[in-house]
Amino acid sequence: MASQGKNRLSKHKPTNSNDDDGILSRISTGVSNSPVLYSGKKAASNAACVAKRLLKSTGKAAWIAGTTFLILVVPLIIEMDREQQINELELQQASLLGGGGAVAVT
Repeated sequence: MASQGKNRLSKHKPTNSNDDDGILSRISTGVSNSPVLYSGKKAASNAACVAKRLLKSTGKAAWIAGTTFLILVVPLIIEMDREQQINELELQQASLLGGGGAVAVT
């Protein structure tokens, strides 16, 4: 009996990984090694790189526009608001003193 067990073991072929692989693993291996997948990954990588560069340059442009607005436009808006308040105050004082409102210029 022991000799029959040894014979069975010796008759057993060494397993090759390709023979034991299932159909799904063979398909997934074939797909993962395909040139279409490689070119798709490369295109996705290139698109991500372009998007990163675009976002970086857009951020720089937004920073420049924002700081320019703060330095040039905000003080102008504040000064125009002060001028409007002064005009309203002068108009109010003129009406309280009996100036009769706005003076017509001829």
